Amino acid sequence: MKNTNILIDCHVFDQSLQGTTTYVKGIYLELIKDKTKNFYFVSHTYNLEEIFGTQENVHYIKFKSKNKFYRLLVELPQIIKKHKIDYAHFQYIVPPLKRCKYIVSLHDVLFLDYPKYFPFIYKVSKKILYKYSAKYSDIVLTVSEFSKKRIEHHFNLQNIYITPNAVEASFYESYDKVTVQKEVLEKFGIQNYFLFVSRWEPRKNHHLLLKVFAEKEYYKEYNLVFLGDEAIENKEYNNYYKSLSEEVKSKIFKLNKISFQDLLLINKAAQLSVYPSIAEGFGIPPLESMAFG
Repeated sequence: MKNTNILIDCHVFDQSLQGTTTYVKGIYLELIKDKTKNFYFVSHTYNLEEIFGTQENVHYIKFKSKNKFYRLLVELPQIIKKHKIDYAHFQYIVPPLKRCKYIVSLHDVLFLDYPKYFPFIYKVSKKILYKYSAKYSDIVLTVSEFSKKRIEHHFNLQNIYITPNAVEASFYESYDKVTVQKEVLEKFGIQNYFLFVSRWEPRKNHHLLLKVFAEKEYYKEYNLVFLGDEAIENKEYNNYYKSLSEEVKSKIFKLNKISFQDLLLINKAAQLSVYPSIAEGFGIPPLESMAFG
């Protein structure tokens, strides 16, 4: 009997650590244990073998280009045909040329529920592409009951399956607080800090946390660390930051493009983890902070 061939589009790993990468990692570290299925992980530069390891039913393919249009319109259909893929799993957007059964994960549709926090072009393009991808796919997944209800409401879809996020084992490992705090001080020059882990978007509410930190004068005793990559400009944050004194600014740190091991380290050393986001499809960082204790 022929094994089922499953392709996983992992281009998101080429960008930055985020909820989507945690989601894909969590699902497929379990699924690859099934030897009746072959798994084809595709990325451009990220070494996925570090995550999923080496075994007979796991294969790695490199995209030739980082261009999203070329990936969706040309490369993915070619790879699917060449490797006789039965199912292909995508995050949010699927290729228009269908050569196998599609699985799509829509993590949220927050741009439709909270439109004021997203640029006009972003809202219009994502609504068209997400709806098309969901209706074109054979299986639609999401990460929470909330997201499921909102997708059903906006796209008039049924039979959406929930595959919830979870915290991986690394976050439950024991550690010595003093030791990791020394490591963070030596590597990043930061100590005694509040931490907010999230990519940058207006709905993430970085500006509110900054205001509280400054106006309640927490800067006199603590530092504030924002950990995450830029996604959508937060003008309110930028304008407020410019108005601050140099004393306050010297206590604010922005980190991005860090490794998973550094993410763990910085989380462990934090005095307090904060998550002021206005809305999430799921929201993994609070669970990860709780796992650290």
